[in-house]
Amino acid sequence: MTLLHVHDYGGDGPQLVLLHGYGRSLTDWDASAALLASGHRVLAVDLPGHGRSPGISPWTIPTVVRHIADTLDAQGVPEAVVVGHSLGGLVAVEYARANPDRTRAAVNLDGFWWGREYPDADRVSEGLLASAGVIAPPDYIEEQVLNCARFGIPADRAEAAARAAARPLPDGTWQTLPERAAALEIVDELHRLGAPGAAAWLDGIDRPLLLVQAGRQLPPAPGMEWFGEFRARFAREVADELAVLSRTRPTVSVDRIDATHPMTMETPEAVATVVAGFVRGLPG
Repeated sequence: MTLLHVHDYGGDGPQLVLLHGYGRSLTDWDASAALLASGHRVLAVDLPGHGRSPGISPWTIPTVVRHIADTLDAQGVPEAVVVGHSLGGLVAVEYARANPDRTRAAVNLDGFWWGREYPDADRVSEGLLASAGVIAPPDYIEEQVLNCARFGIPADRAEAAARAAARPLPDGTWQTLPERAAALEIVDELHRLGAPGAAAWLDGIDRPLLLVQAGRQLPPAPGMEWFGEFRARFAREVADELAVLSRTRPTVSVDRIDATHPMTMETPEAVATVVAGFVRGLPG
């Protein structure tokens, strides 16, 4: 049994379990969790190979889901609304699929991916994996804080999150997480889940689902304008699929947050408001 690192934010009310995105940690949830704890019992989990959780091999979604269930058992959490951002959103949906009796509902915050055959998917994978699991220089944290400033993320929040998502090494450099072997396996899993398209992927899940997209696109880096076009095209296609899904599946709700992809860091108040509103509307 592999138990994952958790942080208990306390609170009283419906149980929430929060999952973070690829290359991040549960610290990304600090600001939203503090708001949610006013009306919920809030626990956050570091995914395997991220933050302070141990790594696993191979890194597969079914194994991750099992480790989350074991961790929640150890924490005395028999049932929860599982809320995930990005990679964590995909995992939250798969947790609901595998554990319907333990999942009151699931929330996926901008956690959508594409198959390997999707146009330009290979270019995105190459860019993502080029920097996966590298040893970063001593000024890595400062660079992350500057990058976050582009999205209006306060420096103290950005620094805490960057430090929690990487491992300091004795020579002052930083091991970025997940390490490379796990990163390769994670990308394989993302492509596997994304290949059928959003609607087909969500088939067979009977738990209430809230599916949220970012309302704004990330500003493209210089020379990466093609990636902005890629993301915008994919977001439109997902939005079309989700609109049809919400009309045909009464257990599926769709929403949008006025933020870019790193919404838990950028607009934690809006994230908390959307999640709390969804939970209030759940049956029972």
